[in-house]
Amino acid sequence: MNIEKHNKTNDNDFKFSILIPTWNNLKYLQLCISSIRKNSHFQNQIIVHVNEGNDGTIDWLNEQNDIDYTHSKENIGICYALNISRSLLKTDYLVYMNDDMYVLPDWDKFLDEEIKSIGHNNFFLSSTMIEPVTSNPSAIELNCGTDIENFDEKKLLGSFSEIEKLDWNGATWPPNIVHKNTWDLVGGYSIEFSPGMYSDPDFSMKLWQSGVRYFKGVSKSRVYHFAAKTTTKISKTKSDGYKLFIDKWGMSSKTFTDKFLRRGKPFSGSLSSPKIDFSTKIKNTAKKFINIFN
Repeated sequence: MNIEKHNKTNDNDFKFSILIPTWNNLKYLQLCISSIRKNSHFQNQIIVHVNEGNDGTIDWLNEQNDIDYTHSKENIGICYALNISRSLLKTDYLVYMNDDMYVLPDWDKFLDEEIKSIGHNNFFLSSTMIEPVTSNPSAIELNCGTDIENFDEKKLLGSFSEIEKLDWNGATWPPNIVHKNTWDLVGGYSIEFSPGMYSDPDFSMKLWQSGVRYFKGVSKSRVYHFAAKTTTKISKTKSDGYKLFIDKWGMSSKTFTDKFLRRGKPFSGSLSSPKIDFSTKIKNTAKKFINIFN
């Protein structure tokens, strides 16, 4: 696996380091980075990992002086991309963000305020996604466009802060933020989940196993998410993360996010270990048994 590294920035006064994997998705990447430049409260390091990049992404990045990047000529997936991007980190905090996201004003300020209020680094935080259509209990539904062509930036900026949403339990999906020492302790993202399906709940489970109990979605830190502009290009059958999660942890990702993380429920402080009812135990045992023969 041949990886190129391009360390272009010299600023040592960054607040956060934002890691963005991308795969031939230049127009969304450009919008994402434009929003970071325009709507961030702090100066943040931007690190992009380019998978392939045969759509002009490399040429565009070479014209930017404020973006560090790594590059693989083949698509190595999200897990490898995040782990290699970590090597260019210049701050104490690692933010993982998708390339099809648009950050909203002061998104990073609210994360910083939350980190300061916690007073320690044994945490995992997520920003709150706004999506055009969603069934995600952690997200806000507001249709400001399903793609760049019909994206209504003016509507979004004028209304995003008016929608009420409580802080919520169960940080899992990006954008998320973790201290670099916590990331390193659990070994980053697990490459057995490559190209990346179910690697998010797996990372949260590794944090749980390491003793992290502060999983919080910060309502005021908001991003617009066009939703699955990259993952729709991947055949889920090639990376059956669902089965792998069960084999690895002895339960489904739904059991973990619902019972352990209480994802989407109003934030209630540091989490405690749950009592798993008998029927859930039986279901998870059956799923693991079925996986053996599939």
